[in-house]
Amino acid sequence: MKRVFFFCLATLLALAAQGQIRGTNIVVTVTPDHQDWNYRAGEKAEFSVNVRKSGTLLDNVIVDYEAGPVMYPDVKRQGVTLKDGSMKWTGSMRTSGFYRIRVVAHVDGKDYEGSCTAAFSPEQLQPATQCPTDFDAFWSRALCEARQWPLDAHRELLPERCTDEVNVYEVNFTNDQQGRRVYGILCVPVKEGKYPALLRVPGAGCRPYSGDVWTASQGAITLEIGIHGIPVTLPQKIYDNLNRGALDGYWQTNLDEPERNYYRHVVTGAVRAVDYIASLPQWNGQELGVTGSSQGGFLSLAVAALDRRVTFMAAVHDAMCDYESALHGVACGWPHYFYGQRNPDMKKVEGARYYDGVNFARRVTCPSWFSFGYNDDVVPPTSAYATYNVVTAPKMLSVYQMTAHFWYQEQWDEWENWLLKQMKLR
Repeated sequence: MKRVFFFCLATLLALAAQGQIRGTNIVVTVTPDHQDWNYRAGEKAEFSVNVRKSGTLLDNVIVDYEAGPVMYPDVKRQGVTLKDGSMKWTGSMRTSGFYRIRVVAHVDGKDYEGSCTAAFSPEQLQPATQCPTDFDAFWSRALCEARQWPLDAHRELLPERCTDEVNVYEVNFTNDQQGRRVYGILCVPVKEGKYPALLRVPGAGCRPYSGDVWTASQGAITLEIGIHGIPVTLPQKIYDNLNRGALDGYWQTNLDEPERNYYRHVVTGAVRAVDYIASLPQWNGQELGVTGSSQGGFLSLAVAALDRRVTFMAAVHDAMCDYESALHGVACGWPHYFYGQRNPDMKKVEGARYYDGVNFARRVTCPSWFSFGYNDDVVPPTSAYATYNVVTAPKMLSVYQMTAHFWYQEQWDEWENWLLKQMKLR
């Protein structure tokens, strides 16, 4: 009996390993009548909505839907029955912007959602963010104060993460005052030589980091940093507790006091990471890039704008851009500081300008690659496209229209290949 039991258990485990859950059988699709999802202002976009089960239209399905400018839908309907599982919708915008229809189907007590976001003359979008007259002086002073302190860099080999081709270290160095450190994972090719370098800056939150071993194996120095001044190799539980506790909402800290804003030492720390890379004898003194997504997209813009040693930059669905558009009823970037506020605190509005990615984007001079999705509701395409439009340096835009605040594999691969080309590794 014991043998039979263990045989059955082993069989069930094997079947579980092979039969992974993937996707849902019920799918809501919303598609436009232009293949690139792009329209001229004043044109009409025709959307097709389909609710399918097992690939076929589902009869008499109940849906809710909303439609209108991104983050400001002006049409909302609930409890609509689609007799044959489909419907048509027409949307338009007279001025440049993004129009979204979102549909939620209710089937057997569960909700299934689909969205489509059409662009109307997006190349004409401009951000509403104003730039403080002392913006350059503010950041010059912040970096000068930080660089009064020696880097005092330390590193520790992490043997369990090393490969035959790459040595992996946890490193730390001084940020903007004594005792405030930047921690990260440094990956250096084992073979002696001079190499290009890549700085990876993180998205929002607090977490451990593994380092970019793969890119280092292609022949580059990589440094992946955290922003909170704590080691990046601690147990996950510590970061979870910080996210729920001391670091909960850190992006809101001292918004009305630019000198005390949480992101002041975040930005200086990211630039000091460039100082650290430049101090490495293995760096070739030529190619040095910065890249990140979401909050990391903002930090990429900031580092590229503030340090001319940066020779290329890639920002993916860059957050923290164009907060002030919300004051004009236009979708703004995460964290959406002023969204829905009729009478915002003007001190906070003025303070946020020092930390708006738009004002850094205006100062980027190196070749840059941007990518984002039209369906993103964390970083709306309105703010992402407006930010891209103000960059005057050589730039490239790769849109993956269906993505929300996530990646497609093809998008990731294109991003990696662009970075490798900038480092002359492809």
